[in-house]
Amino acid sequence: MYYSNTLKKRLISINICLAIATFSQISHAEDAVESYTLLDAIKDGKPLTNFRLRYENVNQEAYQPAPNANKKLETADAFTLRSLIGWQTAPINNFSFAVQITDVHEFNHDFNDRRVNLSEPGKAKFANIVDPSYTDINQLYVDWTGIKNTKLRLGRQQLNLDNVRFIGDIGFRQNMQVFDGVTVLNKSIPDTEIFAAHFEQVRQINTELRQGNIDIVNAKYRISPSESLVAYGYFIDADNLGQNNGNPAAASFVAQGGNGLGASQDAVKTATTDASSKTFGVRLDGVRKMNDDWKVLYTAEYAKQDDYRGGNPLIDAHYFKLGGGAAYGAWALRIDHEKLSSNKGKYAFQTPLGTNHLFQGWADQFLATPRQGIQDTFVTFSGLVEKAKLQAEYHVFYSDKDFETLGSTAINRKFGDKYGTEFDVSVTYPLYDKLIGKLEYANFNESDVYGATLKGAARKGDKEIFWLTAMYTF
Repeated sequence: MYYSNTLKKRLISINICLAIATFSQISHAEDAVESYTLLDAIKDGKPLTNFRLRYENVNQEAYQPAPNANKKLETADAFTLRSLIGWQTAPINNFSFAVQITDVHEFNHDFNDRRVNLSEPGKAKFANIVDPSYTDINQLYVDWTGIKNTKLRLGRQQLNLDNVRFIGDIGFRQNMQVFDGVTVLNKSIPDTEIFAAHFEQVRQINTELRQGNIDIVNAKYRISPSESLVAYGYFIDADNLGQNNGNPAAASFVAQGGNGLGASQDAVKTATTDASSKTFGVRLDGVRKMNDDWKVLYTAEYAKQDDYRGGNPLIDAHYFKLGGGAAYGAWALRIDHEKLSSNKGKYAFQTPLGTNHLFQGWADQFLATPRQGIQDTFVTFSGLVEKAKLQAEYHVFYSDKDFETLGSTAINRKFGDKYGTEFDVSVTYPLYDKLIGKLEYANFNESDVYGATLKGAARKGDKEIFWLTAMYTF
């Protein structure tokens, strides 16, 4: 439906040609050797199938867009079903083929699904729940393992690297993010994985297709089975991957809500006019066993982001994370500090291809980093009671640069640096074989409203979300 016809035909043609080449190799095998047929490869393959039913409720303290800007958002309720149906064959002459179809069905329409980043007609009065109804090819790829310790994958594919901070499939949402292109994974060097990729298109969770050139290099050295050192480079040549949250010249971007220069400087080219960027970083992460009961948890990461191939020169920021904790049996507690810096309040470090739902709280208030940057100090607690898996997080959010919130003169101009706090908690429980139930809750609380009203201050108001999910996997 939304899949580029040209690219779809190209990928299908390539897969057909590779299939023909495979069959040709099989047909020329020596008669004395028993053939492993395509039917055998299909039967020995594995399913790529699961069904996820979800109810989501969002109560957000915010205002509707024009022409109803004086009315507050209504509470949103979404009842949706995601069906992923697919199969990957077993290897046959070093080739393996996979196809997966996705379908997201909306059982009700009391929410704004933000299809292709636009308000759903007649639904702008509701809070956003970005799970639009959609049917399409979710994955279509061929794997080739003809070189020892190497796997090449060509086609549409999901991808998760490291902790999915920079590259992820955003699997939490009903429509996941997938990439069109080629990837290579090599494990020839002991304890080392070298990954490289080139993509020409990304389908995002709002079903929008973004064109551009994306190149990825990620090298991981495993210090131990539970510890690793990673170096990476991510090169994005694209006009915009949605990180400006709309029009960066709009008045609301004067405050902390968006990632542009603000209306007072709308004559200047904004940082998101061309969002092409390059990011280099290094990550140390692991779990160190102390004895049979205790383990030490640690993470240290740094990355630098700059403009790339005509990207706006304001793209100049860095990322920093440091944290650690301890685990005793099935229980763990850790504290982390994460910073996405700001370039003098004009641009902030962005992760447009990451699974951002997992960072800066589950309420999704900071999927795009505000232009004043963000500093997030948070505590994470997890454990196991019988079969129930528990997780809780508490975040305290500050900006990297003070943000202006109200007023145009020196007398009434006010500044602030604290966005707010958030508490998140989840319980996951295996209901039956292959059926998992999950209950989740997120509560973002704005600490202060700088200005007479929330509307006047153009702030991120309080937000409360409740999820109830059931997932069956074949």
